[in-house]
Amino acid sequence: MKVLRTLDERFANLPDFDYEPHYTVVPRGDGEGEGLRIHHVEAGPADGPIVLLMHGQPTWSFLYRRMIPVLAERGMRVMAPDLVGYGRSDKPTERDDYTYQRQVDWLSAWLRSNGVEHATLVGQDWGGLIGLRMAAADPARFDRIVAANTGLPLPLQMPEEMVKKIETFREEAPTPTMMEMQRQISQMGTDPAVKFAYWQKWTWETEDIPVGLMLAASVDGVSLTPEEVAAYDAPFPDPSYKAGTRAMPSRVPMLPNDPSVPAQIEAWKVFSQWTKPFLCAFSDNDPVTGGARKPFESRIPGATGQPHRTIEGGGHFLQEGRGQELATIVADFIEQTPVGG
Repeated sequence: MKVLRTLDERFANLPDFDYEPHYTVVPRGDGEGEGLRIHHVEAGPADGPIVLLMHGQPTWSFLYRRMIPVLAERGMRVMAPDLVGYGRSDKPTERDDYTYQRQVDWLSAWLRSNGVEHATLVGQDWGGLIGLRMAAADPARFDRIVAANTGLPLPLQMPEEMVKKIETFREEAPTPTMMEMQRQISQMGTDPAVKFAYWQKWTWETEDIPVGLMLAASVDGVSLTPEEVAAYDAPFPDPSYKAGTRAMPSRVPMLPNDPSVPAQIEAWKVFSQWTKPFLCAFSDNDPVTGGARKPFESRIPGATGQPHRTIEGGGHFLQEGRGQELATIVADFIEQTPVGG
């Protein structure tokens, strides 16, 4: 496994994000070479309740800059790691280096190394997919969970004809343009697996994904400044650093024969008996995760009776468009559900 590390100078003078970097080395998992370095930022009192902010694809902890101050001022100890392949964390160079299970393993090792306990998980996009698997594997470390524009997909029911159609598209169709991909993703009424196949194919086959531009187009409620767009591009000096951003969409289990399905089944066994507080806070205009909250609210005992929220606007990356509102929801939830409550 060849690994790249983005130079510190790429992260100089980030707008509203002057946090000291913290680094943890975790095993690679391939039995070769040195470990992988995972970065995280911290804020708030060291003895405060831990809020673990997990980002998704193709962002990094910078995404939470509008939320971190709000949570810290409410007395929370905020910890926001960068997934491997993103932000200041190390970046394996091959798409095949990235799997769902490896991301879970890497971040679980980070969790243990940092002694995280009694945490509130806040997961959005891949931050939820990975964070929820971490919680299912080690539930004693988590007191509560907030799911925001994310899911824990378990695609067991799908006609064989549909499976074949999607597999053929991903293997044989021409690479869609960015505009074609965005148009398909935004269409209402289309099967989610079909829509997502366009995203998977475009990211997998596009060598130089325009990360900052994509973020700017996926936010509702604010307009990103040129400096903020540049901050999202900062982790990736050239396309060789973008293997993770290209690979991870194709690791979302959308078909019944996906290799992650058995692990998803085991995770759902845990959550079907999860009685600790579980809150959904989804935006009303996310074209990616529409409907993904329903299994959480209907199948997880700890979600029963919770003040689930539908946030108006914000887009998929609601931490940008509605960050302060989401942070307030999280802080209120923690204060209203004390440990053991």
